[in-house]
Amino acid sequence: MLRRSAMKAFLDGYYQALKVILTVLMGIIIIPVSLQILSRYTGVIPRYIWTEEVARFCFVWIIMIGAMIAVRDDSHFDVDLFARSRTKTGEAIRNLIVHMSIAIMAIFFLGYGIKFVQFGWIQNSEMSGINMATIYLAFPLAGLTWLLFVGEKIVADIQLIRIKHSGQNQ
Repeated sequence: MLRRSAMKAFLDGYYQALKVILTVLMGIIIIPVSLQILSRYTGVIPRYIWTEEVARFCFVWIIMIGAMIAVRDDSHFDVDLFARSRTKTGEAIRNLIVHMSIAIMAIFFLGYGIKFVQFGWIQNSEMSGINMATIYLAFPLAGLTWLLFVGEKIVADIQLIRIKHSGQNQ
């Protein structure tokens, strides 16, 4: 039980850290976008500067961290292929199917994301000179994070299904 509570505490802390990082990135993206606007409407800053590239890279991280948070919150998009169940066990089985599907996608993001990062090590962006691995790292990190968060949900789904087998189904 101590191990499970330690894992939950870790995941809660990690989730809170992701929310803080997302908030910081949302603040940071304002700077290059504002500079880009200034360069378009005034002659103060050259148009071909690093601002567009940095804003795009920041946006990639914002999207991927937002997706990580959405998996933990269960606020990601959901397609209802199955009718809503009237029992908690049926709902747990439905959720288990959804969570296992997310886990499969997470494995793809993790596996191919690692290859993507390895490819990025040999590339630098044209304008800003940022190593592309720092951008591509968002993809395997998202896969790993989804696996952690969805793993927690799968354990809860299995526990709910086990309740049925012990005769306590509602």
